[in-house]
Parts: sequence; structure tokens; C-alpha cells
Amino acid sequence: MNATIHRYLIREMIPPFSITLIFFLFIFLMTKLLEVTNFVVNYDVDVWIIGLMLLYSVPFFLQFVIPMAVMMGVLLAFLRLSSDNETVAMKACGISVYKVLSPALGFSLLGTLVTAWVTVYAMPWGSSAIKQMAIKLAASSLEIGLKERSFNDQFEDVVVYVSKVDPHSGALQHLFIEDRRNPKVISTIIAPEGRLHKSATALSAHLQLTDGSITQVDLATRSANAVHFDRYDLRLNLQLDSVAEKENGKHRSEMSLTEMRDYLNTYEKRDSRYYRTLMDYHKKFSIPLAGLVLGLLAVPLGFQSGGARRSYGVGLGLMLFLLYYVVLTAGWTYGKTGAVPPMIGMWAPNVLFALLGAFFLRRCANDRGFGLDQLYVWASHLWRRRVRRIRGGRPRP
Repeated sequence: MNATIHRYLIREMIPPFSITLIFFLFIFLMTKLLEVTNFVVNYDVDVWIIGLMLLYSVPFFLQFVIPMAVMMGVLLAFLRLSSDNETVAMKACGISVYKVLSPALGFSLLGTLVTAWVTVYAMPWGSSAIKQMAIKLAASSLEIGLKERSFNDQFEDVVVYVSKVDPHSGALQHLFIEDRRNPKVISTIIAPEGRLHKSATALSAHLQLTDGSITQVDLATRSANAVHFDRYDLRLNLQLDSVAEKENGKHRSEMSLTEMRDYLNTYEKRDSRYYRTLMDYHKKFSIPLAGLVLGLLAVPLGFQSGGARRSYGVGLGLMLFLLYYVVLTAGWTYGKTGAVPPMIGMWAPNVLFALLGAFFLRRCANDRGFGLDQLYVWASHLWRRRVRRIRGGRPRP
């Protein structure tokens, strides 16, 4: 009978897991819709290339979507059983929450293993592929890498601010450039218009400016001078690895576990770069384990929810994942500066939610409530009352 119940529970978990996975992956990919539209409409980038860029971005989103989908699958499956009083029948047959825990944990463990594969292998592959594609796009159309009304620092020791980029003619309007290639002299260039031209090498550019001025500040002599020009040619070297770790030529998102471990062992300074890399190293293990932890927490919440509707389960699942993400963000914020040990910053959410899940599981086994149903009813009543006031006229203070 146990094997029959286990198969039945797993079949109940798969549909909500699949729907949640597809839905939130689609939502995350839609965050890149404006960037994709800009590439296709203004720069005539091939749709096949855009599709590849979205494909390479999928592993980054999956590391967060899979744990959330696992939790929603487990929670909605047990919530459906509870709403149909099937959990009451199980208790009447002597089946406690502990006996139905193994299929939920097995399902969560499978999601954890898949997420671990994504974070360890798929994410470095996707990051490297996006980087190589960015190099090709920048070499074919230099204007793609320039963002309007932003300080663009992809050039070596040169920062370029562009007010507007004409996608058809390629003209750059209202430029502000800071050149720090000479360590003794800082040059500031202002020009109303300029054009970018590709040089003989793919990773360099030639910027032609018109009717502008150059202000140079000599740090050694503390002197400054200004020059006006009708035409000025500036050579720029593309530095697409500007965000990379220069010691090994790779950004931390592109490193494998071995490369990241070697980098941490050989890095001498304990600065923000070191702590960020150490945080990413622990994140490759803590984020996958979130699926198992959240799955454990979802079992008692769904098993003990009585006649609650599916909307209750969806709202509760989103609230729990949002709370997990808030705690994770707080740990990341304090850990990357070294204020707290990176291990604590990355593993604290899992420890906290595992203890909470164990506490709820024990109360569920003893047929003791959590108080969440009353909180949900109170919040729903307060919301409906507020809506009625708004529809009836100006709401009371």
C-alpha cells in the first residue's frame, strides 16, 4: 500500500511542478524582452542569435526556478489531498505524515541534484557562451555595446557617456569621455557628435569626434589646459573582460569548481572580489539544497491545511520563496563585504528553513495547527473589506 501511495503522490507533484517551472522561466525570460526587441529592431541582429542568447541565459534562471517549482509541486500536491479530505482518510488508516514524507523528499532530492548540475556545469557553460557571442556582436556592430545615458566602461581605461545612439546612421550624440590611459594625465573630452568605426582588429575601435574640446589635468604638476578641436580621432580598445578576474582571465560565473577553488587558494588579498568569489562557491551548493529544504517545509504546510483552496497554496508558496530570497539577499549583502563569514551568509537561509520545516513537521505529526490558516482568513477578510470600501466611495482613513 505504501508503494501505491508513493506513486500516487509523485504523480500529483509532477503537474504543478511542470506548470510552475514553465511559467516562471517564461516570466524571467520576458525580463530580457526589451533588450531583445532593441537588438532585432534597431541593430538587425539575427533572430537565431537572439534565440541562442536566451538559451544561454536559461541556466542562470533555472537555479532559482527549480527550487521554487519543487516547493510548489510538493505544496500543491498535499494541499489537493487535504482539500479533498484524502489526508483525513490516510490518518484514519494509520498513515502519518512521516510515512508520506519519503516521496516528497525523493522528489525534492531529484530537483536538488538537477539544480546542482545546473549551477556546477550548465551555468559556467552558459556564461562563457554569452561572453563569446557578445564578442562577435561587438565586433560586427560596435554600437550594440553602447548604452544610452549610461557610463560605458567596456573600453580599456576609457569611460564613454553617450546621450543618444542613432540606430540607423550609427551617429553618437552628446558624448562625454574620460581617458585615464596615461596614469599622469587625465583627459576629459566633450563633443556634440561622434562616430564609431571598426579597426583592423576585431577588439578595437576608432572613434571620430567633431567640434569638441579636450581638458587635460596633469596630476604631477597640478596644472590643467583646454583645447578645442574641429575633428579628433580616438582609438579605443574593447575590454570585454573588464568584469573578469584579471588573474585568470575568467569571470567567477564562468569558473568551474576546480578553477574557483584554485583561485581562492592563490588569491592573497581578502577584498570584496575574494569574498564575492567565495560566496559564489558556496552558492553552487546552497542554492540547489534549497529545493530539498523548501520541499521539507511544504509537506506539513500542505498536509495540515484542511479545506484551503489552491489560491492559498500559491500565495503561501510565493510568500515562503520570497522570504527565503530576502534572507538569501541579506546574507549575500553582508557576506560579500566580509561583515559576516560567506559560509554563514549563504547557508543561513537553508538552516533557518530546515529548522522551521522540522518544527512544522513535528506539530503536524501531533495534529497541532500552525496558525497560518487563521492568518490567511484574517488577511482575506481585511482585503475584501478594503475592496468594498473602495468600491463604495472614498476609503476611510
